[in-house]
Amino acid sequence: MSKASAAPVFTETQKRVLALAGADLPDSPTPYADIAAQAGCTEAEVLELIAGLKADGVIRRFGATLRHQKAGYGHNAMVAWRVDDPEEALRVGEIMAARPEISHCYIRRTYPQWKYNLYTMIHGKNPGDTARVVEELARGTGVSDTQTLASVRELKKTSMRYF
Repeated sequence: MSKASAAPVFTETQKRVLALAGADLPDSPTPYADIAAQAGCTEAEVLELIAGLKADGVIRRFGATLRHQKAGYGHNAMVAWRVDDPEEALRVGEIMAARPEISHCYIRRTYPQWKYNLYTMIHGKNPGDTARVVEELARGTGVSDTQTLASVRELKKTSMRYF
């Protein structure tokens, strides 16, 4: 990767690595070595490229995507919470993010017609699981102004494809 310009410039090998790393990782004890073998480079080069992109701020994170429906978590809900104080929203968000049933926890801006600023994606295996988590979090944090948007059907869950 060249650092001479604002946008990264990748070699053909790096493009192959990134295309492979952006897809489903090999189900193997050595996924980075497997990617390296397919891309025509070493495992160290794969790890160096990904770590360098993260260190340079080109990517924020590199991690797995849970396909919660396939994993048996068929009862899911996006819950919007209203926490007026920004510092309190951070504190409450940390508590919520620590829950194993929550895969995503974000603070977003509010609007005059939508005052909710903290969002959680809650996953459950059985009907009522997400409602139970919402009730427990409301009791534990003191935040009771919520809107629950239950998932009806998953339409798309794919990673970005760059190369």
